[in-house]
Amino acid sequence: MTSVTGEHTQNVNGRHRARDWTRWLPLAAVLAAAWPVAVQLQLQGGGRTLVFALALGLLLGLVLQRSRFCFYCHARDWFEFGDPRGVLSILLALAVGSAGMTVVLGSWVAVPQPGQLPPDMHIGPVSWVLVLAGLAFGAGMSVSGSCISAHWYRLGEGSPVAPFALVGTGLGFVLGFRSWNPLYSLAIADAPVIWLPAHLGYGGALALQLAVLGLLAAWVWRIHGRSGRAQPRPAAEPAQPPGLRQLWLSLWQGRWNAALGGLAVGLIAAAAIVRMRPLGVTTTLGSTVRGWAQAGGWVPERLHGLDTLGGCATAVLNSLLTPHAVLLLGLVAGAWGAAVASRQWTPRRPTWRDAARGLAGGALLGWGAMTGLGCTIGTLLSGSMAGALSGWVFGAAVFTALWAGFVLRRWQASRD
Repeated sequence: MTSVTGEHTQNVNGRHRARDWTRWLPLAAVLAAAWPVAVQLQLQGGGRTLVFALALGLLLGLVLQRSRFCFYCHARDWFEFGDPRGVLSILLALAVGSAGMTVVLGSWVAVPQPGQLPPDMHIGPVSWVLVLAGLAFGAGMSVSGSCISAHWYRLGEGSPVAPFALVGTGLGFVLGFRSWNPLYSLAIADAPVIWLPAHLGYGGALALQLAVLGLLAAWVWRIHGRSGRAQPRPAAEPAQPPGLRQLWLSLWQGRWNAALGGLAVGLIAAAAIVRMRPLGVTTTLGSTVRGWAQAGGWVPERLHGLDTLGGCATAVLNSLLTPHAVLLLGLVAGAWGAAVASRQWTPRRPTWRDAARGLAGGALLGWGAMTGLGCTIGTLLSGSMAGALSGWVFGAAVFTALWAGFVLRRWQASRD
């Protein structure tokens, strides 16, 4: 009897090991496919930049998926559950990226002066239109359940909402293009474009930004301490140091530490500008939608001043083989490989509710991203890290809308 039981246990364990082995196939396939793709990209014009974008996208998708670096999720954890770790990771990403970009920009523009902006940085005009764009974007996050960057990486997780949200984002861009000319004439044309280093110097701007981030982090932690919520329990120390296999498997269990995600995102954002334009996940979508919409006569042929402003550029492109398009491809592929390896690839058939909230929320996201010249990655992160006041204003508006959405949801729940 003992022999039969032992034999059965061995068979079960063998089947588990076989199933465990298959989880690595998609990740291995992504890495294997990356090599021939990189070789072909290298043969194109600007090949080195395209290969760099592919590698950066794969890494970014991996980091976003494993650390769940999602502005909406982190805000929800803070506003609804009092967990500050996600919000602190966003502040950490901003601090690390600000320091890194300051070093790089200092080599480009040695003496920053008013009226002189570093090339291609996401430094946009500050007006009430930017505030309205941030509020709309935050509302879109509340409705759809994610920002645009998170919808991209959640495609790799099999999200039923993400495809509809991205389609809705495209529709929102069309609405944004249609409303751009009146808004530009009304407020954007004469709005100031404020680059903090031009007024405070690199050292002063970085010191100011780090001070603000430090005060915000202290405030978040202080509020958390006052809430009386239980502190996260540290993991129990293992009896003996883990082996290489245990360390490897731990990378694909649960989620990474939020601080690790924030640190990685900050470093990736700073590294991006060394070889390409700043990080942004709306450039390719916006440019493609603009080309189609103008060809169909749905939006004006001339969008006043749009292509002269700093932000996620939406100029019509002759080819989709651009660094940002390749970065997006790598992001989705990296997130998919990571999701399958960590058993977090959970596709399901979308419901009508999934489609409705994805399309509605996506439309708000798209309009906000178009009129705000970027999203939480392009305007909030990349802009703020470069010292753009527009990034800070957009971020404040986004989080205000998120807070209002959570308050409204709590009020509705109390009435039910």
